[in-house]
Amino acid sequence: MAGAPARYLVFFQYFGTRYSGVMETKSDQALVGVQNYLEKAAEQLKPSAPIKFHISSRTDSGVHALANAAHLDIQRAPGRAPFTGPQLLQGLNHFLKPEPIRILSAQRVSSTFHARFCALSRTYIYRLLLGCAHRSQIPVFEQDLCWAPPGGPLDIPAMRAAAQLLLGTHDFSTFRSPHPEAAAQSPVRTLQLLQLQPGHGLLGQHHLHRRLEFWEVKVKSKSFLYRQVRRMVGALVAVGQGRMAPGQLQQLLELRDPRALPPHATAPPEGLFLHSVEYSQTDLALPCAPAEEELCGLS
Repeated sequence: MAGAPARYLVFFQYFGTRYSGVMETKSDQALVGVQNYLEKAAEQLKPSAPIKFHISSRTDSGVHALANAAHLDIQRAPGRAPFTGPQLLQGLNHFLKPEPIRILSAQRVSSTFHARFCALSRTYIYRLLLGCAHRSQIPVFEQDLCWAPPGGPLDIPAMRAAAQLLLGTHDFSTFRSPHPEAAAQSPVRTLQLLQLQPGHGLLGQHHLHRRLEFWEVKVKSKSFLYRQVRRMVGALVAVGQGRMAPGQLQQLLELRDPRALPPHATAPPEGLFLHSVEYSQTDLALPCAPAEEELCGLS
């Protein structure tokens, strides 16, 4: 008789341009989700039951991840020992080649652990490139990895002042997607961090584009609304371009209406990176005794 499946937490990264997003899609599409490739690789490990990745954080097509997270259960044939973390890491990466998807780490966790619901926070970074009059001026090694807003330099102090207005707990209805499905979620979220900091270009010290300037918008919360980060970044850039005063961002926030933000104000996906997903060490601990019927403190 087969024993209980082993549950694992994996952190993984991917280059989002090649995919329809992180979530699984029908396999007959021109672009499919990162999850399709993860589960296809897992099938090659010869489990005795199908494997499903339960992904922590949804990302859209074109959005990248430095470290997303997922949990999965693996049932092996009777008599076969569970994979160790390093074995799972090596096996999945072997079968993921040549896709630009990599497993960063893999570890056993309790059967009550859930990658989405146990997350304490998610941190995103949005990369901005200043100094390009046209998209064609973006360096080859930065293509699809940043946004170069048109219109010259940005007023960074004004953007930082506007960002302060979004910190804390608010109804972020204005900054969620106007798509009907997004309305099903509670619009109240708490931004723990929203800062604008100087960034770095890939191989920047080796090329001659000295007039190019990189900035990063870093934002952290337990969870985000659909497209919230890209819409907030788009609004901040509008402030930096002088098309909106910092105080107008407060007014938009108070309107609580996704239609108040013009569609063109949403920042494009290619500059957005899921930077990290954080968990408590208590939730990551593998118990010696059978786990209680409680999911990360949520009964």
